[in-house]
Amino acid sequence: MRHKKRVKLHWLDYLILAVVIAFIGVIWFRISGSLNYKWQWERIPNYLLRWDEEEQRWFSNLLLQGLINTLRIAIYASILALILGTVLGIARTAQNLAIRLVARTYLEVLRNIPPVVVVFIFFFFLSEQLIAALNMERWARGIARQDDIAIWEFFFGDMRRFPSLISGVIVLALFESAFVGEIIRAGIQSVGRGQREAARSIGMSWSDEMRFIVLPQALRKVLPPLSNQFISLVKDSSIISLISVQELTYKTVELVASTRMIFEAWLTTALLYFILCFGLSLLFRRLEGSGAR
Repeated sequence: MRHKKRVKLHWLDYLILAVVIAFIGVIWFRISGSLNYKWQWERIPNYLLRWDEEEQRWFSNLLLQGLINTLRIAIYASILALILGTVLGIARTAQNLAIRLVARTYLEVLRNIPPVVVVFIFFFFLSEQLIAALNMERWARGIARQDDIAIWEFFFGDMRRFPSLISGVIVLALFESAFVGEIIRAGIQSVGRGQREAARSIGMSWSDEMRFIVLPQALRKVLPPLSNQFISLVKDSSIISLISVQELTYKTVELVASTRMIFEAWLTTALLYFILCFGLSLLFRRLEGSGAR
């Protein structure tokens, strides 16, 4: 039976903790004293959950709505980014030079341009055009007029905002797919060359070799970096607030504009992001640990 090793704190740990507490105290004093700021923390819980007197039940309010939308966007964008990234990773290791060059150009361009610029380019030149071509706004409004739309709202939230959500998912997935593609490429190249040669020697086609031999091993090896990339995607989702996607950062801006609770709103938002990302990191660490046994 294993005994957990007790963690002993060094004097330097106490010093760092004291410095952090002192820093927070100074900031708090500056805000409360010098800026004459009136804290209103008691109002924050109402912007997470609100009580509806008519229906006699709790509803999510601005901040919680934004957090739920952030989680939705992250999940859908990560699925799409994984699909696109896998295609890009395979293309980066293809034997055809033209395919390799196209994939590498896409990856290098996206990885070396500021995310904000990428978001606007994808939004105006691709995402908006695609939504207009598919007449998605009219379809979403038709769904929103129906009486029973609970299942739609569970997966996509307010259906009147569905085109905006899809725009955010597409933009975020296209941006993140560049990083996922490099992770997948590294995973594919880590598979032993002898295994691939053995697969060809028994008559396997290239597609069968990738599907049955290479990709299963590559995906197992790249699960830790993919997990980290998903957490990065959650944080990067704040960028799409610039194109009016109703996620947590956008909702926080709305809250600050309507209440002037600048510090309370942004500190609460930072705490929500931290809880979500730290919780995901603990979950992935636990999954990696159970998979290694």
